[in-house]
Amino acid sequence: MRWLTALGTLTALLASAPVSATETGANVNFHLTQHPIGWFALALFVLAYVAVILEERINVAKSKPVVLAAALIWGLIAWHDGDANGLARQGFEDMFLQYAEIFFFLVVAMTYVTAMGERGVFEALRGQLIRRGFSFRSLFWITGLLAFFLSPVLDNLTTALVMSAVVLAVGAGNTRFITLALINLVVAANAGGAWSAFGDITTLMVWQAHKAEFFDFFRIFLPALVNWLVPALLMFLALPKGKPASAVTDNHIKPGGIGICLTFALTIVITVTGHQLLGMPTVYGMLTGLALLNLVATRIDYSQRRYALAQGAEPQTYSIFRIIANAEWDTLLFFYGVFACVGGLAAIGYLELASHQLYGNLGPTVSNAAMGVLSAVVDNIPIMFAVIKMNPPMDMGQWLLITLTAGVGGSLLSVGSAAGVALMGASRGQYTFMSHLRWSWAIGLGYVASILLHMWLNAALFTG
Repeated sequence: MRWLTALGTLTALLASAPVSATETGANVNFHLTQHPIGWFALALFVLAYVAVILEERINVAKSKPVVLAAALIWGLIAWHDGDANGLARQGFEDMFLQYAEIFFFLVVAMTYVTAMGERGVFEALRGQLIRRGFSFRSLFWITGLLAFFLSPVLDNLTTALVMSAVVLAVGAGNTRFITLALINLVVAANAGGAWSAFGDITTLMVWQAHKAEFFDFFRIFLPALVNWLVPALLMFLALPKGKPASAVTDNHIKPGGIGICLTFALTIVITVTGHQLLGMPTVYGMLTGLALLNLVATRIDYSQRRYALAQGAEPQTYSIFRIIANAEWDTLLFFYGVFACVGGLAAIGYLELASHQLYGNLGPTVSNAAMGVLSAVVDNIPIMFAVIKMNPPMDMGQWLLITLTAGVGGSLLSVGSAAGVALMGASRGQYTFMSHLRWSWAIGLGYVASILLHMWLNAALFTG
């Protein structure tokens, strides 16, 4: 289903255009949509995306097909350009610079999250919730609320996995509670990530593209909250009563864990301040934060060595570079492949056509709402990057609308977001595609309500 929709959407963009290159600085357009090179490049992207969708079945990491497709697409563009005027090189360098900023931003963010996990921060949180003996209904709201407010700082995947560990631990044996609580986590984590520049890759891209500033995202806080609360209230009526059996846990944060959390908070402040007041790219603040994290790591390493020597044990080194080595490199390279493929299709001319077909004919409101629904089938990252590359004439209200819909649209299906896919694996059959689909109507009501609320609350931002 996912690949058929992607194929249909991309094929619909085919239209007539002259075969010539237009030099527009960074926005290179060769107008090859009717040329065999354009057809072949489109086919390569569709085949690569099919391979991504079938990742578990064919046992091929998702980064491999898209990185290969990106290389072939840009190779075809460069071959057609023939280095006559260097337009292909300019287009590739512009795309790569955009990716490089997000790459280093994500490396630092992943390093912080991994470092906090290694110090037992998330396990300590999980232990606190289990030990307090909340009822099923209380846990439903507590885990959902924490997911909604943690995902703006952490990514939605990490947030969902941390909270799902609590749900699975305390709800063991009660499939009904686990299913509803995990659906709630997916919706809450995706909604929470939509109102923060740090909450999702899509919001980060909008921020870095200067379509909205850091504090502008807070304008969609209430719409995002409604997006979660509407289905949560409806699912709450179906929750079982009672409380799980109490459990005794003994999870403590390791030395240095609190320091890493505080340094992460300081890194966010530096990143926002550097971008808003100094005009520096967000990656500047994040890499500054990585330097601070290294100082904290040096202190942890020194303490561990001293303690080990005092106990007569073998000293255990602590290194941030070892943590960076364990980052999710498949995901980072997948992002590169998506950026390069979509950038290549933009250079060929498909995104200009898409902009005319969608935003020119349907209007920005309908198009942005439709893009959000599509993100439940096709990953929201290529969708958002495509919209940014299209750069349709939109006001602040519409840019915040596509930020909202692309962020929360993935909640409509369990396969529509990384959080949903991860929880399907973690739940061992207690949260499935079909169990999520049974509540898609409620999630859809929240989706529509969030759009309407945004258009009412932020009516002044819609100038068109």
